[in-house]
Amino acid sequence: MRAAPARPPNKMPAAKSVPSLALICGDDEFAVKKRAKELFRAWSGQSGGMDQEIIDGGVSNSGDALNAIAKVREAIQTLPFFGSSKVVWLRDCSFLGEERAASAQAVVETLADLTAELKNFKWDNVRLLISAGKVDRRKAFFKALEKIGVVENFDALSADDRDWAERAEAIVREAVRARGKEISEEAVAELVARAGPNARLIENETEKLALFTGARQKIEFSDVASVCSRNKTARAFALGDALGERDLPGLLKRLDEELWEMKFDSQKSPIGLLYGLISKVRAMLLLKEMLREGWLKPETDYNRFKGQLGRIPADRLPSDKRFNPLALNPYVLFRALPQAKKYSREELVHAMDLLLRCNRRLVTSGLDKAFVLQQIIVEIAAPQAMTA
Repeated sequence: MRAAPARPPNKMPAAKSVPSLALICGDDEFAVKKRAKELFRAWSGQSGGMDQEIIDGGVSNSGDALNAIAKVREAIQTLPFFGSSKVVWLRDCSFLGEERAASAQAVVETLADLTAELKNFKWDNVRLLISAGKVDRRKAFFKALEKIGVVENFDALSADDRDWAERAEAIVREAVRARGKEISEEAVAELVARAGPNARLIENETEKLALFTGARQKIEFSDVASVCSRNKTARAFALGDALGERDLPGLLKRLDEELWEMKFDSQKSPIGLLYGLISKVRAMLLLKEMLREGWLKPETDYNRFKGQLGRIPADRLPSDKRFNPLALNPYVLFRALPQAKKYSREELVHAMDLLLRCNRRLVTSGLDKAFVLQQIIVEIAAPQAMTA
């Protein structure tokens, strides 16, 4: 049996298409738990919902891991009491990856014994579901499950992935459909821009939108703007948006808010804020060039704008995604399109030079970092004679 794709499709396989042994795993904890619960409920319903056994696989040491494995072996060997079939779930298994418990010799040997047992097991009236985080694909246990069962792996969304925005949009649409709703493309893009690469937050925000819209069928952009919050990744875009709007009072206010939050969040830094500004200016500069080349035309409709992006010749763009505008979320580019008109090409080139100098000063000088950032954004965004 071949393993399922590394990234989940928009529609998961139906329960009846999955054999009697399934491993649901991956570093997207939310997606793994959701799919495992879905499959467990489906299997339990097919077996009459009477004979079920859930074994906790979240362990902290090798002794607990051995105990969990023993419970699994006992459960699959025990005949169902009430119906014709039985469902066993080893839930949240934490000894199939690189954890300390997984590397214990006794656990390795016992898993090898279980592997041999599963290969020869008669799956006439028993189904075994295993859910886990990231697993070690090199181990014999994983390879055996690929052959005799099915493996569904769920990779977490990451801002480093070029297609994270498209995957996040697919999650939004699926979550909306599951609630019997429709959603506009602008609302999808805005929700993704606010939630960032976070599947759990996307699901939570979709639930909020479904409740907020009530009996109304379609979720619109204004609904997202009204009730959806921004996560840390998305809030980082807000400073860049204020720079793009050339709104100096709003920009200084947003910078003050970011500097205040930095006092309580060790993951934030002045350099991180600077890089967000660099990304925004680079996006506007690249948009200027694409407009000049005739690849893009000014557009106020998001769907038509995405269509233009899809027609840009890929061989004319840099392969390095740091300099490739198509590596950005299309909605981020859509938002930056009117903002680019607020600066001339020469101003944007000069802004990149100013940001480079700011980077050097933040790293090498003893000047107050807040003052350095304030000074540079005033130089960039101060009202001047602006030409498109």
